[in-house]
Amino acid sequence: MNLIIDIGNSVAKLAIFDKDELVEVFRGSNHSLDSLPMLCSRYPLERGIIASVITLSNTIRRQLDKLPFKIIELSHETPVPITNLYKTPQTLGMDRLAAVVAATWLKPNNDILVIDAGTCVTYDFIDAHQYHGGNISPGMRMRFKALNIFTDKLPKVSAKGDIPLYGQTTETAIRAGVIRGMELEMSGYISLIQKNYPGVLVFLTGGDDFSFDTNLKSIIFADRFLVLKGLNRILSYNDKL
Repeated sequence: MNLIIDIGNSVAKLAIFDKDELVEVFRGSNHSLDSLPMLCSRYPLERGIIASVITLSNTIRRQLDKLPFKIIELSHETPVPITNLYKTPQTLGMDRLAAVVAATWLKPNNDILVIDAGTCVTYDFIDAHQYHGGNISPGMRMRFKALNIFTDKLPKVSAKGDIPLYGQTTETAIRAGVIRGMELEMSGYISLIQKNYPGVLVFLTGGDDFSFDTNLKSIIFADRFLVLKGLNRILSYNDKL
């Protein structure tokens, strides 16, 4: 069985895979992987992989050193089953790389746009087996927080609540502005890609939920565990080399 660790800007996700089947997912601190001993005792783990968008803490490094099996720390030098055209691969977030690996594995030989809505919103494009790159914009919490921090009187607003077409209070104006703005941004990226790649498929992943126009729903595949699946795919690929 495989141990998959995805350390993000906000949380760490630890997943157990039995070959290609996702068995269980745990969430916790991205500074200490305290559930590792429990996972090692519960499952017959044989190999693992870790990807992180932050510098690994000394605590995590000590915890990884104690594992009784090989674990790969994903970097730009790790072999992956796609061609990476990113001009600075050493600066590419490994979560972004894993997501496109998973998408092209799940829907091979397609043009694919991966949208990951987390701390940041990332847009990554891959055609068949070539990853071309993508864009990064602020995530939902970052947008709400920025409106509060960089102004004198705007409050910090929760994402939960009414989202009208146009706000009639400051709270609804901020909430609608952020959430509808993100939805329109995502829809705009999809429409832009469709001009050059009419058959493009869209994978939506990450921690935040968004809805789209009905004319786009047929091409969107929502998968909360896309990055974890991509990491597992990269681990399996390296195991066979």
